[in-house]
Amino acid sequence: MIERLIIMSTARKKPPVTSRAKPKEQLNKKALIWIGVAFVVIVGVMATLLALDV
Repeated sequence: MIERLIIMSTARKKPPVTSRAKPKEQLNKKALIWIGVAFVVIVGVMATLLALDV
């Protein structure tokens, strides 16, 4: 009985943490890129409007 419990407990292994974290990192990377691009575009438009005195 105890041997069976030991075998069952060792048979179930969790997947490595790194394989589960990669999709999240990729999503966060894309989100940060989009936020950065949006910020640069907004700053560029505001600078242009200020320069043209609109």
